[in-house]
This record gives sequence, structure tokens and C-alpha cells, in this order.
Amino acid sequence: MKKPAKNAAAPVAKRLPVVETWHGFKKHDDYKWLKAANWQEVMHKPAALPKDIRAHLEAENRYFDSQMAGTKGLQKTLFAELKGRIKADDSSVPAPQGPYDYYSTYRKGSQYALHWRKARDGKAKAQLLFDGNALAKGHDYFDIGDIGLSPDQKLAAWSFDNNGSEFYEIKVRDLATGKDKRERLKNTAGDAVWAADGKSFFYTLQDANHRPLKTYRHMLGTKQSDDVLVYNEKDTGLFTDVDQTASEKFIKIEIHDHDTSEVWLIPADKPKAKPKLVVSRKENIEYALEHWGNKFLIKTNAHGAEDYKIVEAPLDAPEIGNWKDLIPHRPGIFIVGFGVFKDFMVRLERENALPRLVIRDMHSGEEHAIAFDEEAYSLGFGEMREFYTETLRFTYSSPTTPAQVFDYNMRTRERVLRKTQEIPSGHNPADYKARRVMAPAHDGEMIPVTLLYHKDTKLDGTAPLWLYGYGSYGLSMPANFNSNILSLVNRGFVYATAHIRGGQEKGRRWYKQGKLEHKTNTFKDFISAARHLISHKFTSAGQIVAQGGSAGGMLMGAVANMAPELFAAIVAEVPFVDVLTTMLDDTLPLTPPEWPEWGNPIVSKEAYQTIAAYSPYDNVAAKAYPAILAVGGLTDPRVTYWEPAKWVARLRAVKTDSNLLMLKTIMTAGHGGASGRFERLKEVAEVYAFGLKITGKADVD
Repeated sequence: MKKPAKNAAAPVAKRLPVVETWHGFKKHDDYKWLKAANWQEVMHKPAALPKDIRAHLEAENRYFDSQMAGTKGLQKTLFAELKGRIKADDSSVPAPQGPYDYYSTYRKGSQYALHWRKARDGKAKAQLLFDGNALAKGHDYFDIGDIGLSPDQKLAAWSFDNNGSEFYEIKVRDLATGKDKRERLKNTAGDAVWAADGKSFFYTLQDANHRPLKTYRHMLGTKQSDDVLVYNEKDTGLFTDVDQTASEKFIKIEIHDHDTSEVWLIPADKPKAKPKLVVSRKENIEYALEHWGNKFLIKTNAHGAEDYKIVEAPLDAPEIGNWKDLIPHRPGIFIVGFGVFKDFMVRLERENALPRLVIRDMHSGEEHAIAFDEEAYSLGFGEMREFYTETLRFTYSSPTTPAQVFDYNMRTRERVLRKTQEIPSGHNPADYKARRVMAPAHDGEMIPVTLLYHKDTKLDGTAPLWLYGYGSYGLSMPANFNSNILSLVNRGFVYATAHIRGGQEKGRRWYKQGKLEHKTNTFKDFISAARHLISHKFTSAGQIVAQGGSAGGMLMGAVANMAPELFAAIVAEVPFVDVLTTMLDDTLPLTPPEWPEWGNPIVSKEAYQTIAAYSPYDNVAAKAYPAILAVGGLTDPRVTYWEPAKWVARLRAVKTDSNLLMLKTIMTAGHGGASGRFERLKEVAEVYAFGLKITGKADVD
């Protein structure tokens, strides 16, 4: 492992000690000043960042550049490899909707997609609806959030974010002329759902603290200030979304956090009607609703259905007392989601960390499943825009198999392969090995771990290993194809994904055992997975690069504190590392909605103690750490830029080793990094170059 160049001094953040008292405990924070007092303004205008904070972040960026200067050639090589696996003029499979097929394409060399439609009868030329490249001109960041078509498909309410803060502006485009109308709806969540009249649509407004609490109805040709407030959520701990049923008969206003939900409905043909409550919220009870015929179909965990069930309820009396099981709860078989069509219902379920699709004939009740035989794979719904169809579109991939898109006739069971992801530079699945192993946890649970490595890689403990993890919010990490990681695997890495607690790979119980007072199971599982892979000669201690982002970045911070000796390097992208401080600040965008995930340390002494015991920033200690790269985004509303900045500042002040420690803040982006498809690959190349540099797998300075 190479040390930083002597002539490139690492920035040292000034220390301005702040001491707070919570529940009788003293909380010390020397770097609280890195949080801008005007952070809400910075989300809209990055140039408003105070000068002293900007100076520190830019100094860290210069240090990053100086330490990575010797990898510039490697980064170019990696970028060429990554780009070479992307089809330059790629296109999506057309998705039918009424008289049109909708699809997207890329031009060679272009960063952003072009959105098209063409008549299904083939009698007219394809029509360009949106050119992301033209729209992005003059912006360092650009993202189209949603393109909501009016019922007659003559208009589109489309949204965009041009600084990464996820405050979306909605415009309305006349698709015949390609010109936008005068509407400018600012500070929205990006959603736009049309009423049946084609003259009005519903959207969610975000407040100054980036919370989507209010749903409005907008009438075409009017000002945003004239919009009608349809729903106002008073609980700042809940999110509000607006959607529609697949039948397009109802507008759905969905209220939820990570454990509790509530749905209000408006008939799509009566947009001025008051929203009607389906079932009142009850803590820890979730439900998601679709409309079919004369009933509602509802996925829920009510009545002790931990892994969920699907019930049916009458349209005119959907209260919980009238729910009747359609798909009963089956412990260990987790219902991920479901979709409905005129004659069929399809559910995606997972058992033993492997997914399958189950099709149900809603008239006969007959069911059949779609599954695959690989040891580990990913399966999901594709883009579907029609209710009156017998065609299910689904996607499939595995660590060795590039993504495939299938159209499946739910009645005849005929399967048609519509697209296979092309790897222009070449890919032979037979050159690689994919495996699923089970690692024993500290308490006897078995942790699924998905592995990919080159067939020529020796499994004798000499190979470096890249270990990825997340483990929060019930998000499951798919065993999918990722062309990027071939650049690691082809250089001798074993690539591993640890399906740790906090996700739902093994059902809802797997999630519950990795949250609140059980959160440390997530970190211990990741460490157990690493130790299992070491003991079985996939790698050895000190040869592992660990990577995680967002809540997975918190995981990185925690394992760096708990078992630093296992890792050569840690990559923490937009890392949620200052957990305690954030959960104590109820003005931040996600704090109240996140209390069910982490606990509320403001009101609970027990929650305070639990979080304080693992919060990465608060547990940095005077000891040796692996090499660390932290990446933040200046306009990130989810994990604010100051979390990685503070974490790196404290690490640099107290750690006892001379291993490389770097912070890179992307000054023109938010949570997801760069928006352009090739610019994002440059960021991936930087991360890979860091890992290769630290593990000695590349000849760099």
C-alpha cells in the first residue's frame, strides 16, 4: 500500500468544538460548522455555499486529484473498458400504449436518452418527443424525472431536475408541436398524474425542507399559485406520493414511511371529488392497492402476514373488515410486489433469496410460475403501459448473463425474447463463475453471498476481493449482471455481494432483524461474510475492498470501526455516517420519516444510546484504519454533503495510520452522482482505480 506523496499535504479542517447534552449524555462535535446554515438555499443555488466551507471541500478535492494523479492512465483505460461494454446507439424495447409504441434511444457519443414514439400500425414516421441532450445543454447536471401522458396522449406533463437536489420543475408539452406551454410548476417531487378529462393533473409539492407533504390539482392554463390543495399531510414523518391504478380508474394518494401506509382515492373521471380514505393508517401495518373489476386487490402485512399476502375487498366497502384472502400468507415466501391486467394478476415473490413470477388467471384461479435454474439470478417487471393486454414483460439477468427482456403471453405461455443486452467489446459467460454461498452469522443465521470471478482465478487465498453491501430499508440487492465489475473480475478480483440483514432477501424477518435495536446485525453480517470468504480461500484478510453507498456507506463506516484489519480499502459513496446528529435534527429532509428505521433519539434515551453506539462518525477512534475514499454530492438531499466531510475530518484528526484517506465532493450533483451516462462511468473508473491502486493490482503511483 502506497502512502500519500510527501509534497501533497492532506487538508486539515479547523476544529470548532460544540458540546450538546441529550438524555444526560455529552455529545461532542468539532466539525458541525461544515453544515451550512443556509443549506436549504444551497439545494437550489449551489453557489450560495459559504466561502469557508467551499474552500475546505475544494481543498479536499485538490488533495484527491493529487493523490490519484498517478492513476490517470489507469482511469482512462478503465473508462474505455466500461464505455466499450455499452452499446453506443442503444435503444429500449418499445412499450405499447394505445395507438403508439414508446421507447428511448441513444446517439453515439450522447450522454442522455432521446424519447420517441411511433404509430403501432407503422404508417407514420417515429416522432421525437424529448431530446435529453438538447435539454441538458448549459447544465452540469440534468435529469428527466417523469413523463406523464394525458389520456388522449396529446400532452405530456414532464419534470426535470437540473442541479441534483431532486426539486423537480414540471412543464407541459404539446406533443404535436413539440413546444412547452406556459406552465412552470416548481419544487415538485417530479410526479404528474392526469385526470380522465385530460385538462388537469395531480402532483406532489415539496416544502422548504424537501418533504413531499402536499398533493395539488393543476388545471391547464392556470398559474401554480391557483392550484387546488387536494391533500395536506400533517405528519412530517411520512412521505406523500401520487399515482394511479393500472386500470387508470383511480388516482391514488399514497402516504407511507418504511413501516406504515395509508391510501386515499379519487375517481379519475371526477378529479374535483374529495379524496376517499381506504383504510386508516395503523402503525406497522402496510398496504398497497390496485383496482380490478368490481374489487380492490391489496398487498398487506395485516393480520400477522409478516411476508405479506394479497386480499380482495369490495369497491364500495374496502375497509379492513371486508378483506378476504386471495393469496394467503405463507411464511418464508415473501411477496415483493404485484401487478394487475384485465384477466390476470402477476406477483413477484422471493423464497430462499431467489425470485419467481407467478401468474394467476383471475377468472379460473389457475396459477403458474416463471423461474430460472441458475444458482443466483435477478428477475423483475419490465416496462408495461397497458391494462387490457395478455402480455407480461419481464427482465432477467444473472452475474454471468447480460440482461434480457422477455414478452410472455400469460394465456398461451409463449415466451419471446425481445432484447439481450449487447456488450460491444465482447462477453463470454463461460469465462466466468457465479456462485451463491451461505456464510454463518455470529448468531447462527446463514447469510447469502453472491460471487462472480473469472474461471482462471485461483481460489487459494491470494485473490483480492471486492465486497459490496447495503442492508437497510428492506432493499434487496439483486444477483444481476453488471458489466462494470468485469473490469475488476478480469484483473483477478472475486466480486461478492453480501445479502445482509436489513434487506429483504430472506423475507420481512430479514429486514426486521437489521433495523432499530437490531441494526448492528447488519454490520456483523457483513463482517461475518468477509470472514467466511477468507476462511474458504476466496481471499485473505487485508485484501478486501469494501464498497457501499448511502445507508450502505453507513455500513462502510461501521465496519471500518469494528473490523478494520479485514480490509485493504473502504469505498463509501454518499455515506450516511453521521447518523446520530442527523436523527437528532428534525429539520433535515429525511429525519422524521427515518425514525421508524433507526429510532428517534430526540425522545428516546434507548434509541439515543443504540445509535450512539454504532454511528460511524461518533465512533471514530485513535487506531489504524484501511485506506478510505469517501464521495459526497453538494446538492444531495438524502445524505447531505457535510456527513462525509465531517467523517473524513474526524478520521484525519485521530487515526493512527498513514493509509490514504480522501474525500471527493461532486460540486455539481446530488445523491446519484453525475447524470450523463458516460460522466457517471468516469466516477466508476475513479473508484475502481482507487481500489486497484490500494490492492496493488495496477502499476500506478
